[in-house]
Amino acid sequence: MKCVFVFLSLTMCIGAAALAAEDAAPRSFNINRQVLDFALLDTKGRFHELRRTDAKAVVLFFTMNECPIARQSYSKLRELQKGFADRGVDVWIISTDDTESRASIEKEMRDHGVGSTPVLIDDAKGVTRMLGVTRTCEAIAIGTKDWKVFYRGAVDDQLVEGAKKPAATAKYLERALEEFLSARAVTEATTVVHGCVIHFDSPKGEADTAISYAKDIAPLLEKKCVQCHSPGNIGQWSMSNYGKVKSKAAMMQEVVLARRMPPWDADPHYGKFSNDRSLTTVEKRLLLRWIEEGARRGDGEDPLASLNVPKNEWPLGKPDLIVSLPAPQEIPATGVFDYRHVDVPLELTNAVWVGAAVIKPGNYECTHHVIVRVKYPKEGRTSTEQAEGLEGWSPGKTFERFPTGTGIRLKPGAVINFELHYTATGKPETDRTEIGLYFLKEKPELRYESRMAVNLELNIPPGESDVRTHATAGFKRDTMLYGFVPHMHTRGAWMKYEALYPDGRRETLLHVPRYDFNWQIEYTLAQPKRMPAGSWILCTGGFDNSARNPNNPDPKKRVTWGEQSFDEMFIGFLNVAELPETKTLSKK
Repeated sequence: MKCVFVFLSLTMCIGAAALAAEDAAPRSFNINRQVLDFALLDTKGRFHELRRTDAKAVVLFFTMNECPIARQSYSKLRELQKGFADRGVDVWIISTDDTESRASIEKEMRDHGVGSTPVLIDDAKGVTRMLGVTRTCEAIAIGTKDWKVFYRGAVDDQLVEGAKKPAATAKYLERALEEFLSARAVTEATTVVHGCVIHFDSPKGEADTAISYAKDIAPLLEKKCVQCHSPGNIGQWSMSNYGKVKSKAAMMQEVVLARRMPPWDADPHYGKFSNDRSLTTVEKRLLLRWIEEGARRGDGEDPLASLNVPKNEWPLGKPDLIVSLPAPQEIPATGVFDYRHVDVPLELTNAVWVGAAVIKPGNYECTHHVIVRVKYPKEGRTSTEQAEGLEGWSPGKTFERFPTGTGIRLKPGAVINFELHYTATGKPETDRTEIGLYFLKEKPELRYESRMAVNLELNIPPGESDVRTHATAGFKRDTMLYGFVPHMHTRGAWMKYEALYPDGRRETLLHVPRYDFNWQIEYTLAQPKRMPAGSWILCTGGFDNSARNPNNPDPKKRVTWGEQSFDEMFIGFLNVAELPETKTLSKK
């Protein structure tokens, strides 16, 4: 077991810093108070979550770029980490710089000798505000048995604003750790912090600090949350009015801080995506501050109370053709179920081009995933390996029309094949999944398809927290690349897509630092990328088969490839359209 130190960084020198505005400053956070779960990315894009550490304690130490006291503290942290390493002490450095780039923060820490200590970035200052930190160089120690603060204050008494002793005479943090790890009471649980003042902007700007539920919060929730959190849709509770939202405000705070909601796991440092559902830094600050200040109702009508969100039957409108399972599927109350495959012939007299397809599960509770393929028995293509991919559904899937100028061809004799994976809910269930097809009026220029980089040779040892693997997919001809769907199971931890170009260049296209099996997200590029012939996609990723992975069904088991959730997969799906050799793609 280890202790974790979190060192939060800001960019303000003590002499030049002004006090943060009183109305924007965070509220105090007392000793023996339980800390909410939170998660942050570090300067290398790695994911760190408080409640997934195997430490005995977590110590948060706050700093910022160009803070002179912080710069003189890094060597002390390294020595502290070294001295407590065998006793379960880790160090995290977390930067709350909201005006500095990831590269500049990393350079600041590298130039001042941080070494291998991870530097986490609290760009929305959500963790800083939640913990009531107002100055850099504050250390906060949290016991992971009950997640309560047992020490907060300075590392020692050597450094103060504008002065420095030859050596520290009181090592506050070290003494608190010794006492905590020895199961003794911490004799001095709080000390005065000397550091750079942290500036907190109002989420709405300096001149307008009041946050209105009716004008600010309700429209934000409508934009980013209500589509799922409404009656008949996938969210487990409905944001139907102010009262419902306030009753869940504390939980909303934690899931936002822990990066669990909204469900979007792409590292913002890489790529732009048209279906990005994440909160911006400003939106996150606005929502978190409103909650911290008591989630007040304020004046004005309740926009959510009068909002009528239709059940998401067919998000793209009425389909041209709806294909249903011939009969309801019966799912027992308990058990582990093999994949089911159901064929439904299409009565097509001529070829058609599909411009969109929407899968609608008949029962979200028990449906794990659905994959729809197209078989052509008259051509001898009867197996799923010979079938052409059409569309898939899993939790988190959103549907859009295929990219402009692309489509999927269905010929006479086509047979729709439903691959259905169900999970037990504890009571008998039924399902009758459907797929809605939207036809194009004209033949498109390009054929839309899904390809994959896949590694079938998985061998994941028990207890390991970062077992890495990779897979590749190549392009023999120039190809338009539209998006990605990373796929692993419950031990999946992270995945990255990189482009390897014929001229030797290497580019990260998507990085998912926290893969969440519960949300199989499709990431659609805001601007499609042309991949020249001879390019490759390299997918790398990691599995967490340790006990600290809360989704792990059995950390003592060696895991290989398999269809069930307790087995594993490693697939980097790619949505593409190959360009013809003799034609150029028209501008649209």
